[in-house]
Amino acid sequence: MPRPASASPSTPRPLPRSGPRAATTGLDIPRDAEDVTIAIGAKRMRLTNLRKPFWRELGITKRDLLQYYADVAPALLPHVAGRAMVMERYPHGAEGECFFMKRAPTPRPEWIETCSIEHGSGSVIAFPIVNDLASLLWLVNLGCIDLNPWYARCDDTGRPDYLHFDLDPVPDAGFEEVRAAALIVHEELAALGLPTFVKTTGSKGVHVYVPIVRGPLQKDVWSFAKRCAFALAQRHPQQLTAEYRIAKRPPGRVLVDYNQNAWGRTLASVYSPRPKPRASVSTPLTWRELADGASTDDFRIDNVPARIAEVGDLWAPLDAKRGRFGLAPLLGAAKR
Repeated sequence: MPRPASASPSTPRPLPRSGPRAATTGLDIPRDAEDVTIAIGAKRMRLTNLRKPFWRELGITKRDLLQYYADVAPALLPHVAGRAMVMERYPHGAEGECFFMKRAPTPRPEWIETCSIEHGSGSVIAFPIVNDLASLLWLVNLGCIDLNPWYARCDDTGRPDYLHFDLDPVPDAGFEEVRAAALIVHEELAALGLPTFVKTTGSKGVHVYVPIVRGPLQKDVWSFAKRCAFALAQRHPQQLTAEYRIAKRPPGRVLVDYNQNAWGRTLASVYSPRPKPRASVSTPLTWRELADGASTDDFRIDNVPARIAEVGDLWAPLDAKRGRFGLAPLLGAAKR
């Protein structure tokens, strides 16, 4: 489906107002300092290397990244609060090397909460939790560009409250194929009564999330997602594949990646900037927006805060108690 001629990468496509204007923290990080100490309520923290280029060609600094997160925090925080956070750190910006880190580093402020999760090896890892603006900026100040939260909340890390499909193009497929694939997945899941929410990944694909009633174990959620993915690929073999072996994926298809539902896997959270050339942001869409031609580079650090202020948090229902899909009866039927 072609993009409308009026669409521009520099201006997000307008939407009718879907709710009240988004709140703002009102925090303004100084532009002319290398390091600053700020107070957020009773919590004090030091932000460092603020002039360091994080997207050199775009002129985006570490300060700009921190300011972006401060601006979107009211919409972002409900989606990551109470969840363990895997850190992907880019100490030299988006073009530099990165490394993953699970254990909350020390020393750290005493007000950083942690989530202790036992792994298969028997080791217990204390992940940081981002519950408020102070902990969010502390994490980003470590060089984290995107946020990678655990799927389940810390009070029961083995029972997710949503499942998702990562739709990723394989060779000879592009975003137009991803768009068509996402609309197929939306239609098929809607026919099963599953509510779906869609966002750009900020990279090549889109994420489709389904809010579920918490109860089934992670392995059962993963099994259900796998069955769905293979059923979708069987019904639409010219558009979709669920083949996890790279060498066996047919070209020109879109991978319905169910394996990201496995225990310990993470995806970039909603409103996360990505270390990509345009500083694109993983951004919630309406299904109509996607069908009408919205694409990854429409949504970036420079325009997503204004978009949230205009349309609100399109993913707020994902965290609501009402409207969640009861997966447990389907899992029981599958085992019989």
